[in-house]
Amino acid sequence: MKALVVDDDRVLADLLAFSLRKEGFQVFLAFDGQDALNLWAQEDPDIILLDVNLPKTFPVLDGFTICARIREVSNTPIILLTVRDEEEDVIHGLKMGADDYVLKPFSPRQLIARVQALLRRVGKSNTPAVYEFEGLIFDPGKREVNLPGNMKITLTQLENRLLNYLCLRQNQYIPSDDLIAHVWGHRLANRDMLRQLVRRLRSKVDRGGALPVFIDNRPGLGYGLFINLPPSF
Repeated sequence: MKALVVDDDRVLADLLAFSLRKEGFQVFLAFDGQDALNLWAQEDPDIILLDVNLPKTFPVLDGFTICARIREVSNTPIILLTVRDEEEDVIHGLKMGADDYVLKPFSPRQLIARVQALLRRVGKSNTPAVYEFEGLIFDPGKREVNLPGNMKITLTQLENRLLNYLCLRQNQYIPSDDLIAHVWGHRLANRDMLRQLVRRLRSKVDRGGALPVFIDNRPGLGYGLFINLPPSF
C-alpha cells in the first residue's frame, strides 16, 4: 500500500517514512503543499499523513487547504498532524474532511496504530500480499520463502523488506537510493550496505538460476527482480 507523508520537518518526515516502511508501506515524501498535491495526483496513495503548518509558499497551501482540495474529488483517508490543539482548529480540520487529527509530539507507534485503525474502518488493509512464482512462494507477513522440495527459508527483517519492495515493482529497475530509503531510511545506510544485503538475499532465493526469479543490477539503473526472462535493451 502507498502512504504520502507531508511535513516540512524533514527529520520527522523521515522517521514517519521509516516507521511506515517497516509495516510494508511504499512511502512518498512531500515537504510543501504543491509537492503534496502533485504526488497525490501522480501516486494515488492509500492514506495521507498531512502536517497542518507547511511553509508559506505561493500560493499558500497549508494542511487545511490541501485537505479540502483533495476531499473535493477523493475519499483518500487523511490524518492531520499538528501542534495546534485548540478545539476550533480540530473542528476546522475535521470539517475540511480529515478523518483523524493527531497532536504533536506523538510516538510513531501510536501513529501507525491510528493509520492501521483508519484503514480498517475504510475497508483497506496493509497486510502484505503473498507472491507466488513458479517454484517459489514468498510470504512477507511471515518473512518466509518456500522453495521446491518443501524447503523453507526465513528472511531477516531487512531481507524481507527488500524482497517485498522488489516484488511490488517486479520486472523494473529501482534506483539504489530508493531501495535504501525504503529498507533503512535515508540517513541510516549506504550503497555498500545495500550491495551486501542484496548478496545475502540472492544467496537465499536466486539459487544460481535454478528458479525463474532473479535479482539483477544495472549501473545507473539500480536493482530489479525479474521473472523468467532477463531484461533486454
